[in-house]
Amino acid sequence: MPLNIDNDLHRFRKIVKGRVRKDLRRYMSSKEMLGKQGDQVVSIPLPQIQIPRLRYGDNKQGVGQGQGDGDGDGQPGQGPQAGDKPGEHTLEVEVSFEELAEILAEELELPNIEPKGAKQISSEKDKYTGIATVGPESLRHTRRTFRQALKRQIASGSYSQGAPIIPVKEDKRYRSWKAQTVPQSSAVILYMMDVSGSMGAKQKEIVRMEAFWLDLWLNHQYKNVETRFIIHDAAAKEVDRHTFFHTRESGGTLISSAYKLALKILEADYPPSEWNIYPFHFSDGDNWSGNDTKECVTLLRDRILPMSNQFSYAQVDSEYGSGQFIKDLREHFDDHPKLALSEIADKDGIMDSIQDFLGKGR
Repeated sequence: MPLNIDNDLHRFRKIVKGRVRKDLRRYMSSKEMLGKQGDQVVSIPLPQIQIPRLRYGDNKQGVGQGQGDGDGDGQPGQGPQAGDKPGEHTLEVEVSFEELAEILAEELELPNIEPKGAKQISSEKDKYTGIATVGPESLRHTRRTFRQALKRQIASGSYSQGAPIIPVKEDKRYRSWKAQTVPQSSAVILYMMDVSGSMGAKQKEIVRMEAFWLDLWLNHQYKNVETRFIIHDAAAKEVDRHTFFHTRESGGTLISSAYKLALKILEADYPPSEWNIYPFHFSDGDNWSGNDTKECVTLLRDRILPMSNQFSYAQVDSEYGSGQFIKDLREHFDDHPKLALSEIADKDGIMDSIQDFLGKGR
């Protein structure tokens, strides 16, 4: 009996997706997974999945079984003795970003985002528009081809009921297409992170893991995504991704410096009529003064929130941080529809934070 490889593969992928979904919280807090990314896939360790194997006969004796002849020089082998307990098996499975985004959506019940605008660039998309008498075999229209062959055989008198319909070259019909220009929905993700003295390696690792899942979902929702990075202590500057996650912490904190730089970048490069804008700010909640917090509130209320799909602020617990800033935001904005707030105590809180940010579909 031939092996149905496609069915087996489909069943295996279904098992993999079920296991990833079951253990999603653990994977979301695992930095090991972040080191195993390809361009469009991530390698995930899955323990205790039974891998199918072929069996012949009663499987009591076969290649590689039974007593060995020795260690190569005529003497009995001295290698490790077999145990009577099953081994612990871990299988590395590649899961595409698309599959991972679908799992994330199912487990967290994330709504799809309705883009508010389209960037003024276009992509070409093939659209099938009719039937032609020539074309590549990959586009052959089977039903139309056999219908034409049947008409020909009936017209020539060569058709009889029950006889096979045999298409010839002139019968073949192919789908035809033309390229259509369509606008692309575009988004910009702007990450801001406090790198002052109270934000240590543990806090930045949490930010890095959360950013992976935010990137994953927003790239799943939009055809064109750009990402920019800002770090700040008492001053702010734009950096690349690697610098963002690996800058050593130092100095005090003026949060308004990051918001002013964010505004400068957005107003220069990302008009809200064309871009879907997602600023994310990560901090431990310390700010230099109440006056700077008031300036932050004004910048958010009057300029940043109106141009954004959503502004997300995540406060990462630190033994050195006061945690005051999120309290101030709650006091001044009180469930503002474009402001999402989240507190992250440790890595286990990443999954809940993602739901806080993405669960409203903005």
